[in-house]
Amino acid sequence: MRRRGAFLAVLFFFVVYLAVPVQIMAAALEEKTLIYDDAKLLTPEELRELNTMANQYGAKRETDIIIVTSTNAKNVDVQKMTEDFYDEHGPGFDKPHGNAVILTLDMRNRDIYLAGFYKAKQYLDDSRLDQIRSKITSDLSSGNYKMAFEKYIKTSYKYMGFKPGVNPENILFNIWVQLGGALAIGGIVVGMMVYRSGGRVTVNRQTYEDASHSGILDRKDQYLRTTVTKQKIEKNSGGRSGGGGGGGITGGGHSHSGSRGKF
Repeated sequence: MRRRGAFLAVLFFFVVYLAVPVQIMAAALEEKTLIYDDAKLLTPEELRELNTMANQYGAKRETDIIIVTSTNAKNVDVQKMTEDFYDEHGPGFDKPHGNAVILTLDMRNRDIYLAGFYKAKQYLDDSRLDQIRSKITSDLSSGNYKMAFEKYIKTSYKYMGFKPGVNPENILFNIWVQLGGALAIGGIVVGMMVYRSGGRVTVNRQTYEDASHSGILDRKDQYLRTTVTKQKIEKNSGGRSGGGGGGGITGGGHSHSGSRGKF
């Protein structure tokens, strides 16, 4: 009986000990709801795929990457709609009302607004949000909502990998440009080594020039004509993707970066 009691005690200990990590792991694997498709733009399968993608990419940047679509029955301004969503739902990877970036689509007025809060405000400032918006506007206009949302999630993730204050689309950050530059520099270095390996050339024009009898005999400047070229400066006629940066402060006192436009 004593042995059985001891065995059961040890067994109970291991069950409890092993159950705690399992519970923690299960909580870690539980997905947040990050896609709020009230306008029904996505199929159930697309919704699941995008929600999983947003959870995975957002976890790597410790930021909730959120999408909100609405038919906007009350005709609320898209920026206020975004701010109210943040105040009411309190998203944030690290805590309620924490790190988050939100894309809001107003299907009634065809408006789009992006906002970054806390860490996302720092790493996704007005300028970077403008760039993200410009990348997805054409897909939104064409009704390719899933593709546009995928670009938004991946580009938000990518841009948050660059330190604040730099342009993520700078050509110098392109891996192919970096490889091409490295190959060009390597080619120049090798070419110089090959050139120098053949010995130095010591003969030049002074070798055969008689300095005492050489000189300029005559010089003459002759004016021919003046040419004036005119170029027409085209005015920006604008388009559906027009808009610009502009953050603000929610009713709950949370400041954010921002970018708005049409699609």
